[in-house]
Amino acid sequence: MRNGRAFLTTAVLAVLVAAGPAVSQTPLPVPDPLDARDAKRLDRMEKVLRELRSIVFQLRDTGKPVVVQPADTDARIAEMNEKLGDLESTLRGVNSAFESVTRELDQSKRENAQLKRDLAALTERLTAAEGRIAAGFAPPPDVAAAAAPAGDPTKDFTAARQLMLAGDYDGAEAAFSAYVANYPDAPRANEASYWWGKTLSVRGAHSDAARAYISAIRGWPQTTWAPDAVVELSRSLVALKKPADACQTLGELGRRYPKAPAAVASRAATLRTQAKCAA
Repeated sequence: MRNGRAFLTTAVLAVLVAAGPAVSQTPLPVPDPLDARDAKRLDRMEKVLRELRSIVFQLRDTGKPVVVQPADTDARIAEMNEKLGDLESTLRGVNSAFESVTRELDQSKRENAQLKRDLAALTERLTAAEGRIAAGFAPPPDVAAAAAPAGDPTKDFTAARQLMLAGDYDGAEAAFSAYVANYPDAPRANEASYWWGKTLSVRGAHSDAARAYISAIRGWPQTTWAPDAVVELSRSLVALKKPADACQTLGELGRRYPKAPAAVASRAATLRTQAKCAA
């Protein structure tokens, strides 16, 4: 079909070029009545002829090459359908990405809400632990019995330390117990409780030792021995099979004494492992 049209186009173009303007003025003969199919074919031929005449006249008037743009409707429709398909595919991708972002945002909101609840619960537990530590346990029954007539707190404290340094832990335990009973408001009363707890830990009296350490760190004193007192309290709690309390106490170590010595921090890390504290 395309070859036949090309031949017809060439033939008509040759006739038009040879005939010149006269051809353009010659009307087409009026065809005899034809059936519908022949009428359509004739219409198409007339359309082609008009296009050829336009091309010839344009070439004659301008002297420039003529570019013919065929009216390929099917090809254009196919191209538009392809572009529409690409657009729909892109739109589906955008919708999928939007749905994914929406799901991630919802998940983040849920996780954030859960994190807030966990943080509130942890804060409540820490506050309760701090209250228990601040309130302390009741002093061991033998403290009141160990009380003696008040003397010189400085000399008594030094004497108790000398007993401990000499390895006389029983004597040191009695001396520090008496110091705590006799001088509860002395500047070194908390430290005396700390050393008293040390002597109790030596003989495995973990319950009494825990009470002594709690008395020592009441108010969270900023002293050189305070971080070790916190670790020793945690160690006593682990020995008493109270890992949850031990973990809470170790959590306070980092918050209250962030610059604790490396040796103390190392022992605390070991205790966290023993107590199976959460990371």
